[in-house]
Amino acid sequence: CRVGNTLMPRTFANISDGGQSTVLQFTYHSNAQMFSILKKTAAKCPQISRTYSIGRSVEGKDLLVIEFSNNPGQHDLLEPEVKFIGNMHGNEVLGRQLLVYLAQYLCSEYLLGNERIQTIINSTRIHLLPSMNPDGYEIAASEGHLYNGWTSGRANAQNLDLNRNFPDLTSVYYNRRRFKRFRSDHIPIPDSYWMSKVAPETYAVMKWIRSIPFVLSASLHGGELVISYPFDFSRHPLEEKMFSPTPDEQVFKQLARTYADAHATMSSNDTQRCGASFANNGGIVNGALWYSFAGGMSDFNYLHSNCLELTVELGCDKFPAEEELYPEWLRNKEALLSFMESVHRGIKGTVKDTDGNGIKGAIISVKGIRHDVTTADDGDYWRLLNSGVYIVSAVAPGYSRVAKRIRLPARMQRTGRVDFVLKRVLVEPDLDYFSIPELENYERFDPFNQFGQQDGAEPAEPNEDRSEKPWWWAYFSQMGISTPTWLLRNY
Repeated sequence: CRVGNTLMPRTFANISDGGQSTVLQFTYHSNAQMFSILKKTAAKCPQISRTYSIGRSVEGKDLLVIEFSNNPGQHDLLEPEVKFIGNMHGNEVLGRQLLVYLAQYLCSEYLLGNERIQTIINSTRIHLLPSMNPDGYEIAASEGHLYNGWTSGRANAQNLDLNRNFPDLTSVYYNRRRFKRFRSDHIPIPDSYWMSKVAPETYAVMKWIRSIPFVLSASLHGGELVISYPFDFSRHPLEEKMFSPTPDEQVFKQLARTYADAHATMSSNDTQRCGASFANNGGIVNGALWYSFAGGMSDFNYLHSNCLELTVELGCDKFPAEEELYPEWLRNKEALLSFMESVHRGIKGTVKDTDGNGIKGAIISVKGIRHDVTTADDGDYWRLLNSGVYIVSAVAPGYSRVAKRIRLPARMQRTGRVDFVLKRVLVEPDLDYFSIPELENYERFDPFNQFGQQDGAEPAEPNEDRSEKPWWWAYFSQMGISTPTWLLRNY
């Protein structure tokens, strides 16, 4: 089935929000054309935009990101960071095109004086990755709209489904959530993960997630019309459809409704669906309740970083006809903008010592929500929350804990500011909290140097083959114990 039947007589359209208008060309773009448009857009708006690559695909194509900010290339204190990822599955192409149009729209409207767009860009750092899977897109595009199969081009050039290729941290969470002091955030990547085949696209996105303090994210897909939110992997492996909420269930539901309600048809009971029924839920669904799978990108974001990510299913047709691109832009434009603005919900602030220095890695906890966030390099943080009354605390190794009671009104128009000043103490508070082995292993990334020098790791010793591990390696990995890499020298 297909969403919408509006035909557009031209490939160009004027998009007006009052006054002057932005001109967009609604046609599909090859990888080369997409790269060219993104770079030209950044050149048109150099004061608020730049492009950068987070890595390369299997076949060597850049994973090119375009960024929008009033200070591109830099993280500004207390400015939240948002990312959009399209085309993770190469044959789901609408999201890719929408992000290309969004980049052009943001640049043009900023220059035209659109106050809303200027406010968004001046207060938010936005990263758009239109294509996470450019190799798969070429396969899908070679078949074209009329002949493209349901799965042709879905995987990358290694035939890996990128949305099943991330570390399965959800199983780790389920196995250990009954432990008194087990954290549901910043769970390290198990060493056993690196024994499997890791796609370079997956690797690049994981490094990206770890390098920037993202707060909010959306991954754009196709094949249904619904917003899916974590967990995507069922808490009971034998149940393919089981409601499996995160500790931030209510926050995720509100974020999902933000996109669905701003979309032209997604939350409507009259909207034609693609086989499933989500209208009664307002066009949103818990991922595992829809269908369960492990190794997804959204679960990884939530359990490995501070970032909350939704999966946006844009419609039934994974590769819509070209004349559908303009109507789909109209359906999704407001939803994309509203979702960006929703990063300014909840609270933000800084955690400093008594000398005024920011504390990196301080833990921000909300009583009753067993999922913490940590401060960025300069001591700033963001915590997405719905309206309500909360007890929020901050703590760091070697510092006292400070707690504050806050109230977020129902119609709050901007993020609440909650700062903390921590005092040095002779004995670390909650010592056990900071001595959990998993936390010590968080910084380990690609410990076996599978991708050469890309992450700054030292190369493997000459003649040392780390692709095959000894028989005892799986034992340590499955038990969740830090694997003794030093023993590999004797193997």
